[in-house]
Amino acid sequence: MARILVTGGTGYIGSHTVVELMQKGYDVVIVDNLSNSDQAVLDGIAAIVGTCPDFVQGDCCDTAAMDALFARYNDIVGVIHFAASKAVNESVEQPLKYYRNNLMSLITVLEQMKKHDVHNIVFSSSCTVYGQPSAEHLPVDETAPIQKALSPYGNTKQINENIIRDEAHADAQLRATILRYFNPIGAHPSAMIGELPNGVPQNLLPFVTQTAIGLRKELKVFGDDYNTPDGSCIRDYIYVVDLAKAHVKAVERMLANQAEEQVEVFNLGTGKGLSVLEILNTFMQVTGVNVPYQIVGRREGDIEQVWAKPDKANNVLGWKADTPIEDVLLSAWKWEQKIRK
Repeated sequence: MARILVTGGTGYIGSHTVVELMQKGYDVVIVDNLSNSDQAVLDGIAAIVGTCPDFVQGDCCDTAAMDALFARYNDIVGVIHFAASKAVNESVEQPLKYYRNNLMSLITVLEQMKKHDVHNIVFSSSCTVYGQPSAEHLPVDETAPIQKALSPYGNTKQINENIIRDEAHADAQLRATILRYFNPIGAHPSAMIGELPNGVPQNLLPFVTQTAIGLRKELKVFGDDYNTPDGSCIRDYIYVVDLAKAHVKAVERMLANQAEEQVEVFNLGTGKGLSVLEILNTFMQVTGVNVPYQIVGRREGDIEQVWAKPDKANNVLGWKADTPIEDVLLSAWKWEQKIRK
């Protein structure tokens, strides 16, 4: 079967995508520098799939290391590029880290793809490229204007998309699929892999589950004065397993030469916006566990409300996120309970 290189493959979304690829019969090699993940994730993948993917510990910004990887695995037919720093508020505090890591990793991967005659890439992008969409562009489809980024993280995603387009213009053989995620949450139903943040979580749901289990004193809700029904930010929360399956669909589409454009863009979301407080209250209802929380001031870089119009992904990619939010929240709680045993 075809071999896919997954950069950042021991990370949260990467590991779930590796599982879906392997279950579809793909050979997978992961490259990850383990800066925000743990090699033990490989054991979780193996427990689900029955075999362990190939793993190379390395940095995608390291030209020599990536050259050696492509030379060693000379049967790679496509790359899924996850490797990046990803916390919005950290990017505001450490912009140079984000520009160096997120831009150089993609540039290095594209250079080595070209050198080693690999022509297919799926790029992990984000709904942050839309900024705060105006009312007429909610829900957000792929034609919504790209707005000035509210954080260095969001800006790196915009720049990376432009890098891919410019390289595709220069290289007629390159095929790219840009997947703009909304907010991934949850864990694999087996509870063998899930979100495992280093240090203080930057995303909502791990903070909810860590507070629920007693690891954190209370959850901070950043702002209740937004122009939303309950005053808290609204996001489109998508189950990570559903999200992972979209990457397999994108790979299949490119390898079958079904892409209608050299660079295709898809929004990946459920099409429904939920507020921070709605997620919190639903979690408490489905688990029966109380989560103490405090309303605090707004956080710099946060967008007020955004959710997807996923029609293009549904109709063209043949993919849909349809796991009920209650099941998603329970999967995250099951994972939290497992890793604290």
